[in-house]
Amino acid sequence: MPDPAAPLSVATLVLRAKEREIEAVRELANRANLVDVVGQVIQALQRERGASSIYLASRGQRFADTRRTLVDEARAVEQRLREVFAAESQHAQGATARTLSLMAWALLGLDALVALRAQIERQAMPAPDAVAAYSHLIAGLIELVFHVADASAVPSVSRLLVAMLHLVQAQEEAGQERAVGALLYASGVGAEAHQQRVVHLIEAQERSLQVFAEFAEPALRARWDAQQLQPGVARLERLRRTLCTARPGAALDSNLSDTWFNVCTERIDDLWQLQVKLVKRLREDCAARILEAQQDLQDSKGLLRRLRDNPPPRTHVVDRFFDDAIAPQAVPARGAGPAPAPAESNTLLDLLQAQAARLAAMEAELDTVRRTLNERKVIERAKGMLMARLGMTEQAAFRALQKTSMDQNRRLLDVAEATLSLPDFAFAQLAAQAGQHTR
Repeated sequence: MPDPAAPLSVATLVLRAKEREIEAVRELANRANLVDVVGQVIQALQRERGASSIYLASRGQRFADTRRTLVDEARAVEQRLREVFAAESQHAQGATARTLSLMAWALLGLDALVALRAQIERQAMPAPDAVAAYSHLIAGLIELVFHVADASAVPSVSRLLVAMLHLVQAQEEAGQERAVGALLYASGVGAEAHQQRVVHLIEAQERSLQVFAEFAEPALRARWDAQQLQPGVARLERLRRTLCTARPGAALDSNLSDTWFNVCTERIDDLWQLQVKLVKRLREDCAARILEAQQDLQDSKGLLRRLRDNPPPRTHVVDRFFDDAIAPQAVPARGAGPAPAPAESNTLLDLLQAQAARLAAMEAELDTVRRTLNERKVIERAKGMLMARLGMTEQAAFRALQKTSMDQNRRLLDVAEATLSLPDFAFAQLAAQAGQHTR
């Protein structure tokens, strides 16, 4: 402990600053552990939510045993989270008032799981309500992850944190997609509101994963790119297409609910493995920085030299203003200064603000994506109608729509919409004409 009666010196302040830096990195390492355990609880609840969705939508005919197994697994991880919360609340440097409040909110939700699970076991609530209840709790846990990461006082790891936050968000969006899609398949009937939710969740995942890819390290980006080439991705796209293009009220193959759950789980597990890698990388970075800072403490002369060589940014502005070799431009205002170097601007807040601006610029592109998805849905419905009414194959139905589009110089979407609006007698005439052509 420093002697309070000792005279204050520059060296003392610099050494104390380095000690505070070590404390901040150690605190971040503790937070990485908290984020890791919270992430495990989120993943367990996501799986339980998906299985509960199928169980309720199928009226207890599917996933009964699977759901109970997942509930037991979730309970075990919940207990670990409670222990971490208890340790964090006693930590001397630890949780802020906001963190403690979010932890309390999370515990409130975990306590309510007892009643929720009992209702689901008795099939005493609709599947959509169960999905919403789990999502409500998971949203609070994700908020805790965001707060813990945003409170970091270590700017050098900000890129890792931004990548991790958006990866966590993408994982939850994928989990919600699994639950809503499972509900639809298990019910055996298309429902437009839920289908639209799936479309929105697909779009949201793409946005979150774009941010992740931008801020993640090259090795993690390469790992994610490689995962996109796996066969499960193509299977997921086919199942999504079936789900999103079905007419409201049309029959869905309930046997696909198990396949949907498993394929979506593969994707979520891939995202989870990326999150595990990110947390591991964060811990390694913290350990390296602590070691580096501890070595710096042994070199007080080096610390003083770096202090002199790296003055505050504002001093550069003032020096230029009073440099006789440079004509003065304007009096340096409060808050003015040169544009910060990339390393200086690498705080989490700066990165998130910059990304917010980037996402705002992407809205036009996202609108185009939404329109494309809706257009594809209309075209798929028109193909389905031609197949059902005229006995066409899928390929022949699409060729018929394309040919009409070219012959009439109209958009394919317009032709599809016109096809959907044709009355029954029109299809009867077309069927008769088709029969005459075949004779």
